[in-house]
Amino acid sequence: MKCYMKSSASSRHHDADADDIIEAFFEVVLEFREQYQALFVRLSEVGQETPLVLPHVIKSELQKVAEEKKAPQLLRGHAYELLRTAQEMIVRGKTVAIALRPDIGFWKYVIVDTSSMDIMGVETAAYLAFKEKLSGKPLNDDDRWVLEVDLGVFRRGLPRMRRTKTIGQGVDFLNRHLSSSLSRDPANGGINGSLFQYLKTLTYAGSPLMLNGKLKSHFELWDALLQVEKMFDTMDDATPYSEVSHDLQLLGFEPGWGNTIARAMDTMNLALNLLEAPDSVRLSDFLSRMPSMFNVVILSPHGFFGQKDVLGKPDTGGQIVYILDQVRALEKEMRKRIDQQGLEIVPEILVVTRLIPDAKGTTCNQRLEKINRTTNAQILRVPFKQKNGEVLQQWVSRFEVWPYLERFAEDATKAVKAELHEAGHGENPDFIIGNYSDGNLVASLMSHALGVTQCNIAHALEKTKYNDADINWKSMDDKYHFGCQFTADLIAMNTADFIITSTYQEIAGQAGHVGQYESHNAFTMPGLYRVTSGIDVFDPKFNIVSPGADAEVYFPYTQENKRLKKFHPELKELLYGSPEKGKSVGQLKSKDKPIIFRP
Repeated sequence: MKCYMKSSASSRHHDADADDIIEAFFEVVLEFREQYQALFVRLSEVGQETPLVLPHVIKSELQKVAEEKKAPQLLRGHAYELLRTAQEMIVRGKTVAIALRPDIGFWKYVIVDTSSMDIMGVETAAYLAFKEKLSGKPLNDDDRWVLEVDLGVFRRGLPRMRRTKTIGQGVDFLNRHLSSSLSRDPANGGINGSLFQYLKTLTYAGSPLMLNGKLKSHFELWDALLQVEKMFDTMDDATPYSEVSHDLQLLGFEPGWGNTIARAMDTMNLALNLLEAPDSVRLSDFLSRMPSMFNVVILSPHGFFGQKDVLGKPDTGGQIVYILDQVRALEKEMRKRIDQQGLEIVPEILVVTRLIPDAKGTTCNQRLEKINRTTNAQILRVPFKQKNGEVLQQWVSRFEVWPYLERFAEDATKAVKAELHEAGHGENPDFIIGNYSDGNLVASLMSHALGVTQCNIAHALEKTKYNDADINWKSMDDKYHFGCQFTADLIAMNTADFIITSTYQEIAGQAGHVGQYESHNAFTMPGLYRVTSGIDVFDPKFNIVSPGADAEVYFPYTQENKRLKKFHPELKELLYGSPEKGKSVGQLKSKDKPIIFRP
């Protein structure tokens, strides 16, 4: 029996504890060779019928062998704890390959020869190559010509989190990292020079905000801020900024600092404190006050995107409700912040979706549609076009949109620029938000073309919704086109500046369950490519923002004036009325019990 430990590309990202666990596993297996050989032989026999052995089967067989061999040592210690983290086992003849997950986001791969009990730790690529044989790939197939995707090389040198508990807290991590690195950058003026350069970049429609050209360096900025501080000390806090804007302009300052003397001085004090001694809390507070977001584009190409008579149509549901609620909340927050910044700018939000000529009685054939309960937010619809330039008339499934998206991205980019220009907002948005795989891919193309910050929201990653959708992609591709979709997800998530998720579990799962994004770090699609480093859950671009609730819809039961009482009789009939054949499955009889709706 021999044991080998091979450092893999993925293991270099892991902490030392994971390697220690593997070494301990080897030692225990050496000590109880006979018992573990019985276990692996049993698992290889199980795998003759089902070569992909799932975690619950591994645990079940481990329990059985321990009882049969009267070997309680199999159910304790490092080896037992490690085998409990097995996410899958691949069986080929008398050889088994195991994917181990010692901790969230940390993976190790081991191959065991059940005859000789030689055990070897292998790289991610070697494990995936072993797994690819499940698809019917010939055993002697030349592995040299497989396309191997390692997106981790593009992340080298960039800040990366290391603790599982910090996953999804990217903004906080980056603020701490940024404040630390700025204080260690004397060659460029440290925080002073970086802050000064950043403030100079802030503009709106070609006009400067915060600073004008009078200030030439961070030294002059410091002196000017101190001069303003003395000026404000003699003034009433409630004085509007507009009353002193001319005097401040002569000193080098433009609007954006605040709508009153008090607000502007708070912002300037933050700047002075950062220039003197940067810290992450002040940096976060200061950046949140900066006038940098006025025009937002939200992308959601598939389905019937409208505000009336669309819910229930194909590919049309919760994502539309989510986006419309998001738009209303986002516009409200943007208007509030712009007012606090002392600017007379009306923000604009464009929800870009597909124009469907055959709209099935909806408004999806209208180019522009104002979003209800907003001031300046609209749905902008752009048609899908075929190769010959003809507009696609009918709806197509979200699984069939891929041939149209590149042309759609180009046309949508032109439409957005034209719409913003006509409204007097310049031509480029300040921020682009993608939704679902198709919207995120278009967001990547548009943000790259315009040089604009990109945010992604997955809503659902299809790879985790279909069992073994990666290894069996060919059998599903005619219907679902996963070859395109999984590739789009890899591209979009790696080009995004940041990614919004609702929960930690969405990113990294739990101790016994792999997260949606985590499952995209290493996988293979035989005959297409294998991914050895795809989406890294420790990337600080991940941020958890739980969806809120619309206060106009969800409110305390005591606010009876908000209740839609005219619908009460109809609702009571739906809840307590007689069952209708084909429309209901039962009847609620206990009217004294409160109704609890589960989302």
